[in-house]
Amino acid sequence: MLKLGLLIALGSALTMNLAFFYKFRGAQSAPRVDLRHPFATAIALWRSKWFAIGMVVGLIAWGMHVAALTIAPLSLVQAVVASGVALVAVMADKIFGFKVGARQWWGLALTAIGLALLALTMPSTVGHYASYSGAQMAIFEAVLLAVGVVLIVGPRAAGARSEHHGIALAAAAGIMFGACNVSVKALTGIIPDAGLIGLLSAPGAVALLASIGAFYASARSLQLGEAVAVIGITGTASSITCVAGGILVFGDPMPADLLGILVQAVAFALVIVASALIPSSRAAHSVA
Repeated sequence: MLKLGLLIALGSALTMNLAFFYKFRGAQSAPRVDLRHPFATAIALWRSKWFAIGMVVGLIAWGMHVAALTIAPLSLVQAVVASGVALVAVMADKIFGFKVGARQWWGLALTAIGLALLALTMPSTVGHYASYSGAQMAIFEAVLLAVGVVLIVGPRAAGARSEHHGIALAAAAGIMFGACNVSVKALTGIIPDAGLIGLLSAPGAVALLASIGAFYASARSLQLGEAVAVIGITGTASSITCVAGGILVFGDPMPADLLGILVQAVAFALVIVASALIPSSRAAHSVA
């Protein structure tokens, strides 16, 4: 069952990348995201054909992700999902016709290596590890949402350039997607016993709040930033958030030996450094 869960997770990663490229195409032609008019903004985005297609494809990918979470540990599922980051540049260049700079190729490749190291050093486990401490969950989710809000508001208040604000929004969206996934993982342990009433629990409320915030932050980031950078940063931020959530909230096991711990520390550092390479020095343009 564990192998099946990881295979589903890989399919989710590929499908989610496809969804983001469709949403990028649609967001570029949609009216500016304006949180002063959230309902009108959401309707306008859904009226954009490509954005709507991207949302539907994204929902399919998310469903696959949830299926994987029900049968495999969160950190391991997210490490596999994160491997899709390596394919962002390939899909952008070969399928969607975006120019990808050497710096971005290196950034995405190093990110994938770092995330792969995390996956390879995770101890072999079975089960879905949906048990957790309510206090740890509350603190973890509160910190994530606070960081997300700072990333959304901070750059704009500081007068940052639009492309820099786009990257910050992409990071915020990824963190909020991660917060949503951590909450969904908790729900996989609640719903079997409580039924659908479990959706009204604290994790259900956080999942809803985080997904709404991620929707608007991601859509605006796709309007301000360039495709490869925004999609890559969103995926990386989400992956790191979920791996951390698996370890800190659900107790997914860490390596027991010093070498494994050192490799994971290097892997996290590599991902952080590589993420700085993903934003290009100038916007990439479609050549399709």
